Amino acid sequence: MTPSLTRGRPLRAASHIPVRLAHAALGGAIGVMWLVLPGVTADHERHEAPVSAVGSARGTVAQEDETSTGDLVLPLVAAGTATAVAAYAYARRRRRARTHTPATPGAAPAQVPPPAPELDRQARRSLVTADDCVRTSREELGFVEGLFGAEAVVPFTEAVRYAEAELAAAFQLRQTYDDNPTDASRDTLDEIVARCVDAGRRLDAEAAGFDQLRALEQDMSGALRHAEVRFRELNGRTGAAGSTLAALGERYAPTASFSASAQVEQAKDRLVFATTGLNRARQSADLGETDRAVSHLRAAEGAIAQAEVFVDGVDRLASALAAAAQALPEALDEAEAAVVEARERPAEPVGALEGHVRRAEATLAAVREEAAAGPYDPLEALRRVAEVTAPLAAVPGAVRLVARGATADADGLIGTHRGAVGAEARTRLAEARRLLDRAPTEADTFAHQSRELAERDIRAHGNPYGGRPEHTNGVAGAVLGGILLGDLPDAKDDALTGGTPASFGGPATRARRG
Repeated sequence: MTPSLTRGRPLRAASHIPVRLAHAALGGAIGVMWLVLPGVTADHERHEAPVSAVGSARGTVAQEDETSTGDLVLPLVAAGTATAVAAYAYARRRRRARTHTPATPGAAPAQVPPPAPELDRQARRSLVTADDCVRTSREELGFVEGLFGAEAVVPFTEAVRYAEAELAAAFQLRQTYDDNPTDASRDTLDEIVARCVDAGRRLDAEAAGFDQLRALEQDMSGALRHAEVRFRELNGRTGAAGSTLAALGERYAPTASFSASAQVEQAKDRLVFATTGLNRARQSADLGETDRAVSHLRAAEGAIAQAEVFVDGVDRLASALAAAAQALPEALDEAEAAVVEARERPAEPVGALEGHVRRAEATLAAVREEAAAGPYDPLEALRRVAEVTAPLAAVPGAVRLVARGATADADGLIGTHRGAVGAEARTRLAEARRLLDRAPTEADTFAHQSRELAERDIRAHGNPYGGRPEHTNGVAGAVLGGILLGDLPDAKDDALTGGTPASFGGPATRARRG
């Protein structure tokens, strides 16, 4: 499901419906009066003439009949007229509310639309909140699906997909706005906010049913065992990921594994937090403290999901580097053939073409030399090949491998640090996803921009991995990762390992307890 990016016109068209209904009701009432009243008058005249001729008894009957008819008709006319007037008044009130016009002097002041800078900030906040809700809902849904199966979670899966589609459309609008801020209108920002609200409402609508399916308050033993199984599996994979990262450092240039150099340590940080959460969840359950137990469990599940993202990132990088090293020779051959072909094009401006060709020849020769000498960075080598051949309209097919890895890398960074990352990095990531299949070189560029912007936001947030006591128990990392909502709690807070865990749902329900 991919919603349309513009839906303002249908909404505006619908605003005339109440007015038309009021007009129709009023016209109907007037029609009833014109149809009925002549009959009442004629009937009155027919009965009035023979009263003197036939006597008082006959006149009495006629008078009673006339009175009865009048008694029936007049209330109907009055009721119809009152209904029409009420409908018309309601329509006018609706119209005044939409236009923010006070009904009478001295009424409440008109609601002034927010100024453009405030609306811009509101749009950014809406994007961040909706993206956080979608990510958290997807993570918790994974645990529930693993426990109950795919069929049991179909309504919630559909809700997440709907929210993802609305959010993708909102991010695309935001990218359009960022590309042309002077040409963009307030309607664009309004539409971004509306789509984010729509995404959140859909998730909110399913939150109660989601909790009913989990039924953690009744029995959380199955969910707790399932989380502990995933934790143990991931703990083993984290150790293996450390060995993988060390091997990458020996086989390739340092730049090849730099983006993943801290991921094993961050995975361990999340697992420390998960260990505490699982232990406290079981202890609270044994003591009958259900709400605390459920909160600890949900926090632990969030930490396990993010630790898995870190470990998957290391494994994915290893696979991507191996695939890039294998694809590089063919990509170089394609690029060199494109250079030869470009030299034979008579129609292009000689100066511009010659510059592109010279740059491509120099870069391709340098890449071949680096690959032969080793160690080198295969993904970066493919990226350089793609950059110099793009002006020659001959991008190697292997560049999609580079773009896919860069997009996944940025997505993992944002997802595991979403407590600090703002709307700009998320917007560039969404654009990278959108362009991945049709324009991989552009997608790679947007993915790199997304990562750089996310790293800027994380640096501004501060380092959560050193020094203070709450940094050693994983709480600071959990706040940075959006697992716990709010600011960094007091290190002495033992109630919930530091805060409220985010849950499946939209803005109105994601911070619920239990």
